[in-house]
Amino acid sequence: MAETATDRELAADVEYLGKWWKEIQEKAESAAPAALLYQDLNLSQRVLRDFANEETTRIMIDSRETFQKVEAFAREFMPNVASKLEHYAGGRPLFELYGVEEEIEKALARRVDLKSGGYLIIDQTEALTTVDVNTGGFVGGRSFDDTIFKTNLEASQVIARQLRLRNLGGIIIIDFIDMDSEEHRNAVLNEFRKALARDRTRMTVNGFTQLGLVEMTRKRTRESLAHVLCEPCPVCEGRGEIKTAQTVCYQILRELLREARQFEAREFRILASQAVIDMFLDEESQNLAMLSDFIGKTVSLQVESQYTQDQFDIVLM
Repeated sequence: MAETATDRELAADVEYLGKWWKEIQEKAESAAPAALLYQDLNLSQRVLRDFANEETTRIMIDSRETFQKVEAFAREFMPNVASKLEHYAGGRPLFELYGVEEEIEKALARRVDLKSGGYLIIDQTEALTTVDVNTGGFVGGRSFDDTIFKTNLEASQVIARQLRLRNLGGIIIIDFIDMDSEEHRNAVLNEFRKALARDRTRMTVNGFTQLGLVEMTRKRTRESLAHVLCEPCPVCEGRGEIKTAQTVCYQILRELLREARQFEAREFRILASQAVIDMFLDEESQNLAMLSDFIGKTVSLQVESQYTQDQFDIVLM
């Protein structure tokens, strides 16, 4: 990011853009009308441009075609990176060889396990992101306070890494395990700030609030990993919860009574999921029978395998 970039990085960007502009001008002078002068970089080239730096040791590409294109791009615009490119021709997929697939799954999971036995719960909402630290079954210190302190120290490092991996931005609230010692709180906060120093994105970190929470902000640079790789669940529409079968049964009974008063019908048929129909045949059978007697109409049941648990229809016969 420009706010945290060094003079050397800014100079490299200026040089990179200057090369592109020179190439565009040369094409404009020699190309026939309606020729394409410039188009945005493809994914592999953007990754090279945005993430490759002096700390990068190797860049492995398993596609021969992609490797040739990236190599040509690097030689022209990023010569300091060209020597780090390698074409991988091994039998095992690269993601499997280096455990990338597993790391992606971990980065999308709500729970992050700590080596000590504790764990984090990370929840991302429209307004903010919350991180809850828990000890789990870890009792590794001489006292419970020592256990909490060690868990929070480890969590501070893992949280900093997760923010980078998941590319979480905006307001972030961290609920460390409560610590009575002011010295322990300061040590955890200092460790957290030290771990965040590796992150090039602009951030502000406040101290502990009266409720024992750490508030921070991290600039949104692009969509988070979860928003890029996932979409809202079509069943719960992103809520993470659905109505219980019993709740849906009561909703159907209320709707059935309303329609019986509004429409004239010989019979009513309930179309619902297997779980809801099973509930009507078992625990809620008496309530259904009482309503059927009350409205004076026959009520039949039909399973619709395509319906989710909170979907239903009432058909007038």
